[in-house]
Amino acid sequence: MTNRIALRNLLHDRIRLAVTLTGVVFAVVLIAVQGGLFVGFTTATSCVIENTEADVWVASRGVRNFDVTHPLRERKYHQVLSVPGVARAEKFIVQFANWKKPGGGMESVEVVGFDLQSGLGKPWAMVQGSIAALAVRDTVIIDELYLQKLGITGIGESAEISERRARVVGLTRGIRSFTTSPYVFTSFQNALNFTHLKPDQLTYVLILAEPGVDPKELRAAIAAQVSDVDVFTREEFAQKTQWYWMFTTGAGMALVIAAGLGLVVGGVVVAQTLYATTMDHLPEFGTLRAMGARNGYLYRIIMAQAVAAAVVGYVPGIALSHLLVHLAEAGGASILLTWKMSVGLFFLTVVMCVAAAFVSINRVTRIDPAMVFKGA
Repeated sequence: MTNRIALRNLLHDRIRLAVTLTGVVFAVVLIAVQGGLFVGFTTATSCVIENTEADVWVASRGVRNFDVTHPLRERKYHQVLSVPGVARAEKFIVQFANWKKPGGGMESVEVVGFDLQSGLGKPWAMVQGSIAALAVRDTVIIDELYLQKLGITGIGESAEISERRARVVGLTRGIRSFTTSPYVFTSFQNALNFTHLKPDQLTYVLILAEPGVDPKELRAAIAAQVSDVDVFTREEFAQKTQWYWMFTTGAGMALVIAAGLGLVVGGVVVAQTLYATTMDHLPEFGTLRAMGARNGYLYRIIMAQAVAAAVVGYVPGIALSHLLVHLAEAGGASILLTWKMSVGLFFLTVVMCVAAAFVSINRVTRIDPAMVFKGA
């Protein structure tokens, strides 16, 4: 009975119902897109770290994120190799460089140089070409998302990195960079040539732990035996990089605030409409009170209105959100909207609408049943 009364209350004024649903849809879309941007950017900041098999990362002292660090000397690499528990250690390079387009123009890129034999730090999600092709001098792999940005139409074409020829031998799909500089994967030796680092320099040492060795214990052992370096497990370094880019640069907070505003605006619209609907039916609620209906019965009617508005508004809202995310991805934006986020957003929408209903509940609790007989 409560559900039937709630639906009749909502459907009584179709225009007001449309305003309510518009508010819910707006809130769902805004939260989904801003939340998706936050998750997409966060994932992009640490995607290379999280897609390596390395258990431990060694960097120069004071490193704040994956993208910007000082070079290490090769002797650090040999010191790491001598630590008990290290099954394998490989040199790794991450450096910014200039990419000269074949048709003219310049772009900044982030050169990622890894050891071809071990594959630690190699590109993933290959769609054309092969990683083995990087064994040839001056070859690179880029993501197909950045072909136009880098002035390339496909594999086999060449550009210049730091005034040195770079031939594209492979393409990946979906490896986005948080910075505006696309990742360019290549062999360690090619990376040395492209970045003008000295032959005895590198930027990271990637480490595989021996079977049965806890990465955290190995991290502590390396930190104790190798001086002037910072040592992290893979998870720790990924979190450190995410925190740096999302919260120390202000980018993440802006997205969180925007998503929060969507929640507030949607809640206010729903609260206002539910309150107006309640006021329209105040005599009916008063009649129910005069007939002996308890407060809990009236609460359930208002809650049912809120939940109905949440469900009906959520469906088109999440559908529109996925459409916008799909269109944005095609345009190069890094937005992630997973099914888990969609489910979580459903419950968040219900909570938002139920919370908004408390404004109406507060009004109903103060109804005087005598108003029915006074003709109020």
